Amino acid sequence: MLRPKLPDIPTLPTTAIAPQPTQVPPSSVGRSATPFVSVGVGAVAAVVVVGIVLTALLAAVAVSAVSVAIAAVVLRSLISSANKR
Repeated sequence: MLRPKLPDIPTLPTTAIAPQPTQVPPSSVGRSATPFVSVGVGAVAAVVVVGIVLTALLAAVAVSAVSVAIAAVVLRSLISSANKR
């Protein structure tokens, strides 16, 4: 059978790269991370509450739309049956 000829894999140069030292900024001992955590928790709670409220409003709009559609079908049926008499 015919087999495709695969290209030769080029060899990469093997030079050792020394890792660059990174400087870590000194941490401030006097500051606490607690206020930032509490603000984050409050923000998350606010987003969750807003999401729940918007979901409830969307569900209410959907239920209202279905009930209006059913009422329209019933009214159309009543009007068409009244016109046939």
